[in-house]
Amino acid sequence: MRITHIYRYPVKSMGGQAMERANLTLQGLSHDRRWMMVTPEGRFLTRRELPAMALVRAQPHDDGGVILHHADASSLSVAVPTTGERRQVKVWSDSVAATPADAAAHDWLSARFGRPVHLVHMGEDVVRGVDPAYGRPGDTVGFADGFPLLVTTQESLDAVNAQLPAPIAMARFRPNLVIAGAPAAFAEDGWTRLRIGTLTLRLVKPCTRCVITTQDPETGESEGREPLATLRKMGRLWQRQPIFGVNAIPDGVGEVAVGTLVELA
Repeated sequence: MRITHIYRYPVKSMGGQAMERANLTLQGLSHDRRWMMVTPEGRFLTRRELPAMALVRAQPHDDGGVILHHADASSLSVAVPTTGERRQVKVWSDSVAATPADAAAHDWLSARFGRPVHLVHMGEDVVRGVDPAYGRPGDTVGFADGFPLLVTTQESLDAVNAQLPAPIAMARFRPNLVIAGAPAAFAEDGWTRLRIGTLTLRLVKPCTRCVITTQDPETGESEGREPLATLRKMGRLWQRQPIFGVNAIPDGVGEVAVGTLVELA
C-alpha cells in the first residue's frame, strides 16, 4: 500500500490544500486546523451551518500565519497573533483557549459571510486532548473535530462510487491521508496500526459522516442526500451514523510524502 494523496485544512471547514509531502506532528499535519472561525460568542462554525465556507481558501505561511483567498475579494494575509489575549472557544463539547486574530481578519470574513464572525488561532502551548475513550494520556488535537488525522482508502471510495448514481471525489470526505493498494474495500475497518516509514499511526475510531459530504467541496452547494444515503444502504454505520474512513493518532513526528509505502504494524 502507498500514500496517494495528502491534504491539510489550515482553517477548520474551509478549503483544503493538496500536498506532495508534509510534516507530521503529534497534533496532525503541520498547519492543519490551527485556525478556526467562530461566532462573536466563541462557538465554532463549519460548513454544516455555513456551506459557503468552502469558497474561502487559506494558504499557510511557514510561520503559521495564513493568507485568505476568496474570488470576490482581495486576499488578506493574517499573522499569528502575538497578543497575550486568550478567549475560550467551543469545539463541540470542548472549551479551548484560543487567541483572536486582528480586527482586519474578523472584518474580512464578516464581509464574506454577511454576519459577524471572528478568526482565532490555537497556540503551540495550548493542549486539547482527544476523547480518552479512544486515546491515551498525552494524545492531543488541534481544531479538528476530534482526532489528529483522518485516513481513507481509494478502494473504499471505489466501492461507494460503484453504488452511487454518479461518482464523487475523495475531497467530499476531507481526509488527511489517502492510501491505495488496500486488499479490499473497507479493509481499514480492521486496522489498528499503520507504519509509514519510521512513523506509526494508531487507528482508533471509525469516522462518522455529516451533511458536509453532500456538498460540492469547491462551492459548498448541496448535491442532495449522497453519499450518506448510499453509505446507509451499504450498512456503513457506527452507532447508527454513516461512516467512511478511520480516525488516527500519530505516535511520533516526521515527514509523510505521496508515494511512501504504508504497512500494517
